[in-house]
Amino acid sequence: MELSTILALSLVLLLTIYIFFLWSKQQRYRSLPPGPTPIPLLGNPKYIDLKAPFIDFPELHQLNQKYGPMFTIWKMSEPVVVLCGYETVKDALINHAEQFSARPYIAHYDASTEGYGFNGLRWRSIRRVSMTSLRNFGMGKKTMEKRVLAESKYLVPAVSETGGKPFDPAMFLSHAAGNIISTVLFGEQFDYKDEKLQELLTSTYSLMRRFSSLLNTICNIFPVFLKFPIIKQKVIKENQFLKKLVAKYVEHHRKTLNPEAPRDYVDYFLLKIKEVEHETDPDICDSSLFMSVIGLLTAAIGSTTSTIKFFLVLMAHYPDVQAKVQQEIDEVTKSLRSPEIEDKPQLAYTNAVIHEALRVLDLSPTAFFHAVTEDIKFRGYTIPKGTTVIPFLSSVLQDPSQWETPEDFNPQHFLNEDGQFRTRIAFLPFSAGKRVCLGENLARMEVFLIFSFLLQKFTFTLPPGTERQDSKYLNLNKPEIMASAQLCAVPRVLSK
Repeated sequence: MELSTILALSLVLLLTIYIFFLWSKQQRYRSLPPGPTPIPLLGNPKYIDLKAPFIDFPELHQLNQKYGPMFTIWKMSEPVVVLCGYETVKDALINHAEQFSARPYIAHYDASTEGYGFNGLRWRSIRRVSMTSLRNFGMGKKTMEKRVLAESKYLVPAVSETGGKPFDPAMFLSHAAGNIISTVLFGEQFDYKDEKLQELLTSTYSLMRRFSSLLNTICNIFPVFLKFPIIKQKVIKENQFLKKLVAKYVEHHRKTLNPEAPRDYVDYFLLKIKEVEHETDPDICDSSLFMSVIGLLTAAIGSTTSTIKFFLVLMAHYPDVQAKVQQEIDEVTKSLRSPEIEDKPQLAYTNAVIHEALRVLDLSPTAFFHAVTEDIKFRGYTIPKGTTVIPFLSSVLQDPSQWETPEDFNPQHFLNEDGQFRTRIAFLPFSAGKRVCLGENLARMEVFLIFSFLLQKFTFTLPPGTERQDSKYLNLNKPEIMASAQLCAVPRVLSK
């Protein structure tokens, strides 16, 4: 038999196998919600970027209008089910919390965390111990509030040094956020110019930037590349560097640990490690400690900095709202002290502005992707085990059935007729269910205290020549705002 004949037959065989593979996959997923027709092999690149979890959000809103509260898009040959609107997302994440609690496999993340991250297979034990450790250290309690207030006061001289000239508040805010999470994790607070703090921030941001790098994307599509040591080392490089930095703190804590008086998160975690060290292959070990600390660092520093910066930019574009917040803070504190958590009932408008700003910011439109733990019949469709699911939180925060003016910045969303603060069931910026943001309580406390404290001390204005924009424009241009937006901080003269 000639070589050309053999090659032709081989090609036909491979093509037949591929067609059968596509047919069998379509049969498996035939009961999924409808959606745009995928391109063979490529899926729906118009709607979903291979650099997961990044999505074309305006396009998803259009698909929501066309297909309703559930639709399917394809990431290459894998389906992704998108859930839209408050009722559908609530049904999945709360009413069927267990079935929607898994995470899709992300090759580079698994390689970097060695399977011990918050989104790995061992996540339940690690999350439970982490939550207990954070609570024991004071998350959501008065002790934590004092630490945040103390850090807030370091911001004033740092911001004052800008002299009312344009500056990027992200630098100072990241120093504050880094210090706060450092006291939680390591019990250590730094001067803003301390090299140890700079190294911690630089390493954390470097890791965050590399999450969606081209190399990571390729390895997620073709995990086999991670079998090559040189490629794997490049993928995990930043994570390993931060791990070595964390290991120094852990080693010091291990040498100075007093079981009767744990000082911080690391101490609590080390005590848990001792409790299970007799087990074979325990979930709670040095690896899970390192990866949980790294996960908390990246989440606390990046999201807190971005959130508060966006709030300040929003206030500069809405000076009337800013002035009303300042007036309320002055009246409650008498300009004699810093705003505190117990002031929230009296700071109803300030609290409403913060909640509405979180809604408009929509920092995590899809949160981290979910996956189903088993075959499940859900709202008329059957979703096979392991299917990736996107709870489209943006559609919840802009659900017209839940918000009077969903596309506008409107603090009245969180105020009743008497001007008192009111909660809203569709307020889910931190997601919901078993995968709700681990640091939600700490994040809420930080945002409230730092934001209100800064507005008590400064009026934030736009740099000369900058035009005011509405909240819709600010939301659509979040990446540019986070990366480069500048403000002017004018010190306020407080009357006593």
